[in-house]
Amino acid sequence: MSQKVHKVRIKPRFVKNEVSLWTMKNRFEHASKRFAVIGSGSWATALVKVLLHTQARLSWFVRDEDMIDYIRTHNHNPHFLQSARLEPARLDMSADINKVVREADVLIFCIPSVYFTSEIAALSVSLADKFIITAIKGMVPSENITITEFFNRRYGIPFDHLGVISGPCHAEEVAMERLSYLTITCKRDEVAQSLSKAFACGFIKTGTSTDIYGVEYAVVLKNIYALAAGICHSLGYGDNFSAVLITSAYHEMKNFLDKTHPCKNRDTARSAFLGDLLVTCYSQFSRNRTFGSMLGKGYSVRAAQLEMDMVAEGYYGSRCIYELNKSYQVPMPIADAVHAILYEGRNPAATIRQLLDKLR
Repeated sequence: MSQKVHKVRIKPRFVKNEVSLWTMKNRFEHASKRFAVIGSGSWATALVKVLLHTQARLSWFVRDEDMIDYIRTHNHNPHFLQSARLEPARLDMSADINKVVREADVLIFCIPSVYFTSEIAALSVSLADKFIITAIKGMVPSENITITEFFNRRYGIPFDHLGVISGPCHAEEVAMERLSYLTITCKRDEVAQSLSKAFACGFIKTGTSTDIYGVEYAVVLKNIYALAAGICHSLGYGDNFSAVLITSAYHEMKNFLDKTHPCKNRDTARSAFLGDLLVTCYSQFSRNRTFGSMLGKGYSVRAAQLEMDMVAEGYYGSRCIYELNKSYQVPMPIADAVHAILYEGRNPAATIRQLLDKLR
């Protein structure tokens, strides 16, 4: 459910002693490395399920003590992915974020972006000697920056110690153990390769990337385009049109990434880019497509948020990208149309009609 977003002032806690790449890489390969998942929503629960297949023990920050008690008793999350069977005996769960962070080497943040800063405001444990992976599919709404950029700017975490985990991968299919692919992105490929071993199991295959900027922004952008796909579906546009819309969205995303942060080795045809865009725009499990479909049916933004009772990251990402693009002026007609519907009160049908001649 959508809540009012409050700006949270967080004092920087700079990492004074940078750990060498060699030390970090060998920590990941050492049997005693400890992973922790920060968050307890559907995607966090899916990642916990995956890591239980590869790790002897796992730390898990669950902010609700009642939820912890329920998981220990019933072996599943009461609110998300109830079909995902967990093993509480191997889970060190706590509602104290500092306890979880203190005990782990690798921290996987998986909190909805709109709640991210308020959740970590309680964090007082040093992040020195930690490796941070973001599995958050959005940006910091009050800052218009990505999660890795936030950790780098506010906490002084070097990008050598930051990573991103992305799809194409819906939590619901992970819960059903349907074959899925994850991409682990780190600045150094050897670190990404080492980390990827922790996520590879019978129903998860992993790939790697070194394009932190490209992958993280692509995760944000694909949610915006899924909103557009959902709106158009409910307005009566068919599969032929959807193919053109998503093709145009792909080019729009590629153009934005190339102009804001050029990278000669970026391949946007890979699954972390194109694949994630496709599954988010087409899948029945896509909450962003669902949110867009409700808008196309005539729901107000507020009514759609209340009906879903879950966070659609594209709603917040739309404003972040719109504000960020004021500095770059990259042509983004689809993203602009979504922003107009969400934040300017524009009529979805009329807005999409004005978009038609801009697609290719």
